[in-house]
Amino acid sequence: MASNRIKWLRRPVVIHSARTGVATLASFLLARLVRLPEAYWAPITTIVITQSSLGAAWQVSWQRFVGSLVGAMLGAVVATLFEPRALVFGVCVFVLGLLCAAVRTDHNAYRFGGVTLAIVLLLPRVRSPWITAFHRSAEVSIGIAVALIFALLWPEKEEIPASTTTPRQLTTKKNKLRNALTGF
Repeated sequence: MASNRIKWLRRPVVIHSARTGVATLASFLLARLVRLPEAYWAPITTIVITQSSLGAAWQVSWQRFVGSLVGAMLGAVVATLFEPRALVFGVCVFVLGLLCAAVRTDHNAYRFGGVTLAIVLLLPRVRSPWITAFHRSAEVSIGIAVALIFALLWPEKEEIPASTTTPRQLTTKKNKLRNALTGF
């Protein structure tokens, strides 16, 4: 009976849940430590970024970071110049799509940038839109950093069909990824 409990605790869903729980707690506490006013965005970002492999986490992290940064900057500029109106927001979403294409990102960056744009542009403000944009970028950056650190220090085992990838190919892929990451 005890043997079955131990086997259950080794299931991928339990390990993934534990890893995600610890990572989101760490990002939330870090965002609170630096006194960000909407600290909850850091763990939300960590949940979005947490993937089954470091490679997947790296890709979505980059897209989220770039999209959020473009959305924050556009939102701050427009909020400084215009009142938050539906037409202004709609035009900004269009412009955001063009900007994301110009910096060669994918639809994920555009989607994440749209969320940031809406937060900066449409939420009632008690402070400068530039401060809101900075806070949003900092919250997202904390969430991304924590998710990547956890993906590196506590990686999940990838479930790859044996017929498509040999252990040698997998080792080569992991080594290439680690070499790429240590270059940054």
